[in-house]
Amino acid sequence: MKYENLVIEKKEYVILKRVLNLSGFHQDVTLKKSVGSLARELEDAKICDENKMPKDVVRINSTVTIASETGWHKTFQLVLPNEGDVKNNKISLLTPMGAAVIGYAEGDTVTWEFPAGEQKLTLEKVVQEEKHLNLNMIL
Repeated sequence: MKYENLVIEKKEYVILKRVLNLSGFHQDVTLKKSVGSLARELEDAKICDENKMPKDVVRINSTVTIASETGWHKTFQLVLPNEGDVKNNKISLLTPMGAAVIGYAEGDTVTWEFPAGEQKLTLEKVVQEEKHLNLNMIL
């Protein structure tokens, strides 16, 4: 892991904590596991101000290209749960894939539990989008 712990922007951290607190009621076992794993990783996360966030870290609205150890590649934008749209490659941070990558950096490899079982993913590319969150509407 490039930065030793997850790196999360301060306002996004607040959003993540709120979203995770509200998501504990899901019946899906894999989703519960993912949310629980992310919550545990957030306990040791490095929280940064906006101007100190590394550009290669996956954030809300980042576009991420990942590769699995089995050879498939996927590019998607990580979004808030209400903006998730798999058909348009917008993955909610509350899906197993979203929870697996947020706070990690380009080049990192992460092992995560998915519905099909545990997989090892490498973050090949992270691009920050110009569209920034209107956090005031969320907070």
